[in-house]
Amino acid sequence: MKKRLIALDTLLLFLTLSCVAMCITLAVLKPAWVIPIVLFLALVLLWLYAGLRRFREASGRFLRAADAGTAAQSSLASLTLPVLVAEEDRIVWYNDAFLNRIADGQEMCLQPLADLMPQLRLEQAVQGEGQLLTVNGRRCRVFCSKNDVMRVLYVVDETQMLDTCDEYAASRPSVMLITIDTYDELLKEMKETDRARIMNDVENALDQFIGATTGFMRHISASKYLAVVEERHMQEIVRSRFSILDTVRTFGADADNTIVTLSIGVGRGAPTLAEGEKMAAQALDMALGRGGDQAAVKSADGFSFFGGVTRSVEKRSKVRSRIVSAAIRDLIAQSYNVLVMGHKMSDLDAIGAAVGMVRFAKICQKKAAVVVNREKTLAGNLIDEMKAAGTVEFLSPEQASGHLYGDTLLIIVDTHLPYLLESEELYRHAKNVVVIDHHRKCVGHIEDCVVFYHEPYASSTAELVTELLQYVEGDKQTRLTPQEAQALLAGMTLDTRNFALHTGVRTFEAAAYLRRMGAQTQAVKKLFNSSLEDYTYKSQLVTQAEMYMGCAVVCSAELPPEMNVVIPQAANDLLTINGIQASVVAVNVGNQISVSARSMGEVNVQLIMEKLGGGGHLTMAGAQLKDMSIEEARQKILEAIAEYREEQKKEQSRHTVRA
Repeated sequence: MKKRLIALDTLLLFLTLSCVAMCITLAVLKPAWVIPIVLFLALVLLWLYAGLRRFREASGRFLRAADAGTAAQSSLASLTLPVLVAEEDRIVWYNDAFLNRIADGQEMCLQPLADLMPQLRLEQAVQGEGQLLTVNGRRCRVFCSKNDVMRVLYVVDETQMLDTCDEYAASRPSVMLITIDTYDELLKEMKETDRARIMNDVENALDQFIGATTGFMRHISASKYLAVVEERHMQEIVRSRFSILDTVRTFGADADNTIVTLSIGVGRGAPTLAEGEKMAAQALDMALGRGGDQAAVKSADGFSFFGGVTRSVEKRSKVRSRIVSAAIRDLIAQSYNVLVMGHKMSDLDAIGAAVGMVRFAKICQKKAAVVVNREKTLAGNLIDEMKAAGTVEFLSPEQASGHLYGDTLLIIVDTHLPYLLESEELYRHAKNVVVIDHHRKCVGHIEDCVVFYHEPYASSTAELVTELLQYVEGDKQTRLTPQEAQALLAGMTLDTRNFALHTGVRTFEAAAYLRRMGAQTQAVKKLFNSSLEDYTYKSQLVTQAEMYMGCAVVCSAELPPEMNVVIPQAANDLLTINGIQASVVAVNVGNQISVSARSMGEVNVQLIMEKLGGGGHLTMAGAQLKDMSIEEARQKILEAIAEYREEQKKEQSRHTVRA
C-alpha cells in the first residue's frame, strides 16, 4: 500500500509536468491565449496540490491506524516521547506525541525525512549521544536505531533545557577591577580644578561604559573601581577590545599634555563571585605588570590582553624600593649563602644586575656568586673584567648545584619566566627565591617566590638594583667598587641605548649615584667594543634586511654560536636607517632560532614577539623558536607583523588619540 502511494506521487508529478508542457505549447501557438492559459494552469495546480494534501493526510491517518495494530508500534504509540519510523528515507509512521509536539499537528506521513531533518546524519544519530538538531524551530536530540531499512527515530525536545543553559551562561557575572594608572604619579600634582575635571570625565566615561550593560560599578578607592557585568555584555566589551581605554586616553590632553590611562583586570567564567574577584585581581596585577594602559582578561583558558599602546608611567616615589631592600636584607641575613642568576644568553643588564646583588649580599656579610653559562653569554667582556678584578665569583650551572643548600637564597634578575632562566633546574630545587625584573609581565611567570620586585617603568634591572643598594648600609670595605658600578652602568646603558630610550628621572639619579661610586663612562664604552669579526658578521646581517610593513626583517640561515652578540647589535643598527620603525633579526643558532626585535617606540615589539612565544618591552623584545627551519621562522615573523599591523589599524580606526 505504501509503495503504491509513493508511486502515485510519481504519477501525479508526471501528469503535472505534462499539463505544464501542453499549456506552454498552446501559449506559443496562440499568444493571445496566454493569460487564460496561465490562469487555467494556476487553478489546476492549486487543485492538484490541495487534493494531494488532503489525500496524504487521509492516507497517513489510515496507514498509521492500520500499522498501530502491531505489537511493536502499539508500544511506541503509547510512549510520551516523540517517535517516528522512516523507511527508505521516507516517514511512514509516527506517534501522537510526535504529531502534536514536533509536527505541530500537521500530517507528515510519506514525506521525505530530509524535508523534516535536513541536517540529520544517521552515522552520528546512531551513537550513544545522538545528534542535536533544530526541528521545526525546536532544539531536539535525535537518536536512531541501527536498522538500515526500517529506522526508528526517537526525538527528545531539549529546547527549554538548552535555552535555560544558554541564559545561565549569558548571565554569568564577570568581575572587573579598574584602576587609573596615572593617579598617584600625575593627577595628584595637578591643580585641584584640573584634577577634578579629569576625574569627573573619567567617572562619566566609566558610568556610560558600564551603564550600557545590565551590570553595576562601585568606587572602592581614590583611583580604583569595581564592576560586575553579565557574560553577554562582556562578549560585546571584548569584541570592542575595551574601547573605554581609548576613550579615557584622550582625557587630560589639555592639562599639561597629561595622558590619563586605565588598567583593567577581568575575572571571567569563575564558578563563584569570590573566585571571580580573585581572578580579576590577578588579571589587574598582570595588566599593571605589563606597563598599564591595557585590559587583561583571565578565564579558564588563560589570559587575553587588549590595549597597551603607551609607555609605562615612571613612579617617582621610592618607598617600595626601600621596603623591598629591607625585605631582601632580612632574607639574606637568614640565608647561608646567595646565588644570583639571570636569563639564558645573558647580556650586560643581567650580568650587571647580578654583580650588584652579589655586592648587596657581601654588604650583608654573606657568601654570594653569579650563575652564568660562560659559553653562551653576550657579556663576555664584562665577565672577563670582573674576573680580573677578583671581586665576584662566577659559577657554571653545574657548579652552582653544589652550592645550593636548604637555606640558600636564589636571586633571579632580568627575567621572570622559568623557561628563560640560565638553569631552570636550579630554580626548581631552590626553596627561597627572589625575582627582580623590569620586563613587562608575561603569562607563566614565576609565582612561588618570597619577593617579586617587578617594575616595568624602570629602564633596566640594573637601575632597580642600584636603587636597592642605596638603602643597604655598608662600610668602606664592603661598599660598591668602581668596577661593579661600571657593570651596573653598562646594563643601564645597554637597555636605554645610551640613555636615549625608556629613561626617567630615577634613571639619571641612579646613573649619577654610580658615577659617585667611581664608574667611568669611557670604561663602560669599552665594554661595548667588539672584534673585527663581530663587526663583519653584524654588517652581513644588516645587508640581508628586507622591508615589510615598515619593519626591517633579517633571517639568516646560520651564525657561529660565539657570534650571538651581533644579533641584538644588528637589530639596533637597523633602526638608524630612515623609514624603519622596527627591526627583527632571526638567526639559526645551534638547534634553535634566536629572534631579537627593536623599535623606537612607534611599534610595540613586545606584542609582536608574544605572538611568537617570546616577550620583552615596548622597544626591546625577543623570542626563541624551535623545531622549524629559518624559512618557516621568517614566515611566522611576517605573519606576526601583519597581524600586529592589522590590530594597530583597527585601534586607530576606532579612536583617534589626541596628542
